[in-house]
Amino acid sequence: MLGGIDLGYSVAGAFVSFLVGLTGVGGGSLMAPILILLFGINPAVAIGTDLWFAAITKIAGGAVHHRLGTVDWLLVKRLALGSIPVAVLTLLWLWLIQGGRLDSTFLMRLLGGALLLTSVLMICKPKIQPAMRKLKDSLGPTIRSQQLVLTVGSGAVIGALVTLTSVGAGALVAVVLAMIYPLRLSTKTIVGTDIMHAVPLTLVAATGHSFLGNVNGWLLASLLIGSIPGIILGSLASGRVNENLVRYALAAMLAVSAIKMIAA
Repeated sequence: MLGGIDLGYSVAGAFVSFLVGLTGVGGGSLMAPILILLFGINPAVAIGTDLWFAAITKIAGGAVHHRLGTVDWLLVKRLALGSIPVAVLTLLWLWLIQGGRLDSTFLMRLLGGALLLTSVLMICKPKIQPAMRKLKDSLGPTIRSQQLVLTVGSGAVIGALVTLTSVGAGALVAVVLAMIYPLRLSTKTIVGTDIMHAVPLTLVAATGHSFLGNVNGWLLASLLIGSIPGIILGSLASGRVNENLVRYALAAMLAVSAIKMIAA
């Protein structure tokens, strides 16, 4: 039901938030498909509500990672330099050109494509990192300026994707950081930096979707009941579980969701 609190949504919120805190991945990548495929929520409303869900839960998770010292603030600023302006431009495009939301069928396919891309990158991550380390060694000091451009540019792409689909603030940023900075970041720092960057990005995108009428307050409240304890527990457990096992399990879940959305 959407006229009051529904504990089914709360359980979903707790599950997804735990994965967000644990890996930095799972917010938009899992919540939007769950709302659309399992609960039958309109895609535009699912994405808009999910963005608020992601923003609020990642504030809690980001606070934990900040206290643990697992946030690289320089990289947060570089990502935001690209993602925030593009998110604002994408919202303006939705408002002025698309009437506030994309066609549901197109949106389902766009979301499915984003999920499939995320799934593939998560699987390929271990193979990409060694190649990036060799590239960094061969380029030497010149890699630093290229890292800046790549980080800001990746942030811009992710800003548009997150605003349109709510996917990418976690999963894609985690992969991008591991690729561009193969030696600088530990797994926990990637997760913390990823979550902290997602806070301003999802806040901007969620505010815009509220203005466009794509947010359901009761649905959001139901999700948040489970989300805060979920992300705190996940953040505290970050780095204590088998990273490969979690990554492959998430990739499989995302691939299945992607195929269902593209075929819908």
